Amino acid sequence: MKAAEKVEASIEVEAFDQVVSGQDVVTEEHYATEEVPMSQRNINFFDMIAIWVGANSNNASWYVGGTVAGMAFAGAIAVTLISNPFAYLVLALVGYMGYKVGTSTMALTRPAFGIRGSLLPTVLNTIVFLGWAVVNTFIAVISMSFILKDLFGWPAFGEPGSAGPMILGIVFMSCLNLSAVSLGRNSIKIVERIGIVLVLALGIWITIVVLSTHSFSAILSWRPPAESVMPVGKAVDIMAAFSLAWVLGIAEFTRYTRSAKTATVAPLIGACVSLMWFAFIGIIATIGSAITTGVYNPENSDPSSLVTNLGLGWFALLLIVVACVTTNVVNLMAAGISITNVTKKIKPLHSIWLVTVLAGVFMLVPLYLASFLDTFMGFLEYIGMVLSALLGVLVADYYFVKKRSYDVKEFEKVGGKYWYTKGINIRAVAVWTFGVIFFLLVRDSALLGSSIGAVYPTILITALLYTLISMPRGKTSKLY
Repeated sequence: MKAAEKVEASIEVEAFDQVVSGQDVVTEEHYATEEVPMSQRNINFFDMIAIWVGANSNNASWYVGGTVAGMAFAGAIAVTLISNPFAYLVLALVGYMGYKVGTSTMALTRPAFGIRGSLLPTVLNTIVFLGWAVVNTFIAVISMSFILKDLFGWPAFGEPGSAGPMILGIVFMSCLNLSAVSLGRNSIKIVERIGIVLVLALGIWITIVVLSTHSFSAILSWRPPAESVMPVGKAVDIMAAFSLAWVLGIAEFTRYTRSAKTATVAPLIGACVSLMWFAFIGIIATIGSAITTGVYNPENSDPSSLVTNLGLGWFALLLIVVACVTTNVVNLMAAGISITNVTKKIKPLHSIWLVTVLAGVFMLVPLYLASFLDTFMGFLEYIGMVLSALLGVLVADYYFVKKRSYDVKEFEKVGGKYWYTKGINIRAVAVWTFGVIFFLLVRDSALLGSSIGAVYPTILITALLYTLISMPRGKTSKLY
């Protein structure tokens, strides 16, 4: 057994003994820029797998699988199996950074963007995770509207008069989310340990029902209408943006781990397996629904519509609500801790509570939009645009420019090594801006649109450009 693994095992045994003896294992939430000491690192290998299985075994994973079903089964599966592992390799890279440095992901942007410059990625990151919390919860609220219709005959989402039941569902889900994050990572560990059993049961159930309802050969041979065929590049970008959105929340959890394996391998396994499985469910369920009804409508690829079409009843809808909670605890913690990278006037746990309440308010917005699918797709495009360039800079700075050496003591030091020009690294901001413009210029190009999309080329271009302009003179030749 390696030394790090021995340390992890001994601390876990000590913590277990404390629980058995009735002693409290004191843990606290740390501000974004605080280095978490080893004594406070209580997320083990299984916990980390559970967190990321719970994060990706969700409504949105199912929904995104349904949206790429426009490539037919073979094309949708190919994109899922190829695009997502690349994204989760980036997840593992940033997860390692969190483990080694001990701070949150947004604090890790300070050496690259500058102490003040990190405000840019922090604002973007908070918007992304708040947005994901809204998307996931809104899909769960749709499920609740179907449950209420089954129990009381109230109109479900999309039917006249459904606004009232939807608002009731939003209030209920907001309270449920607040309960799930009430104790920070301690309550999150409990939620994920329970939730992983329930969401995996849901996944097995839906998989069996869909494949017993429709022959696999029929699903394989199904083709979407010509006007609904999705280009390869667009599907790659949708999947990439979906998976990469998690990357800027990974260090919030890996900084509480005690080994590199727990910080890298565990989230890679949990995120990959659960996303691929639930996207697969979304793909086959959406195709199955199209076979049954004779109409392919990606607007109906949300889990609530699909389980209703399959006649699975309110219990399946209830499990969808549980899946939403296991995902949102990750979204809300990441969004809350991000805020503490800007100010320490609000405690980390209070910040998590605050964003949970804000998410509940923002959930009212989709009620008044003409198409939830269009909004969802637009949100994914926004993520691909802003995060691909950001991640290129972040990874390149740590692994190539700074050679895996960050000084946490300098993270808040005015005039220190990460102060740059009035607190902003102009080079990083310029490369990020270039990356966004590059993404916008090439996303609809014939070459990338029919092949690899724009997200991954943007990451590579920005990483290379930032490395070239940031390396000391005379050292750039080593890159070739």
